[in-house]
Amino acid sequence: MPCGRSSSFKRLLWAAILAAPLCCVALVHAGNQKEEALADSVRIALSRAITDAAPPKPQFDDINARIKHLHWLGEMSARLKKKLPDAQVRLEFLRTAWYEATRAGLDPALVLGLIQVESAFRKYAVSPVGAHGYMQVMPFWSRVIGDGDRSKLFHMQTNLRYGCSILRMYLDMERGNLYLALGRYNGSRGRPEYPNAVLAAWKKWEYHHASGDAPVLSQK
Repeated sequence: MPCGRSSSFKRLLWAAILAAPLCCVALVHAGNQKEEALADSVRIALSRAITDAAPPKPQFDDINARIKHLHWLGEMSARLKKKLPDAQVRLEFLRTAWYEATRAGLDPALVLGLIQVESAFRKYAVSPVGAHGYMQVMPFWSRVIGDGDRSKLFHMQTNLRYGCSILRMYLDMERGNLYLALGRYNGSRGRPEYPNAVLAAWKKWEYHHASGDAPVLSQK
């Protein structure tokens, strides 16, 4: 994801911290996206996004970008080892999460933070409201934009692609306001608990520790 876009997200995100105290992640309910009417153009675009079966094979402009990506994989793998002990599973997960996040124009650290809050990196997690998998995607999405087979939401790349595509759609709907987009993703639009929880987790998964002014997240 371009650095400018990532920095913009982070500037938006900090307003939640200024407006309300961080709440315990345990108080946040995982994935509860609401089914709502979508314009045909939005539904078709989202359907195309999740049905593109391209494998997670990143392309890099130069060797330095590739080296940076390999360093990222190494560091994230070390951080994730307790959650995903199997090295092969962990590497496949990180490669796919990075690919699907950048494909959707999202910061991979944001996606990892969201997954931590939503499922604690459990592939077969099911929430009390029925959300599935790593990114806790609600089953109705498989009917609205997929082929109706909700069991596919437990497939790693499918789940990550759905989750990243849905969050990207919510960001576009909210004109880049990550606070409101995260609220939509969680079914708690306008409330601070979930965005704050994702922010706290996002910061833990950052690869480069940014300096300078604290980012701001508007609740308007």
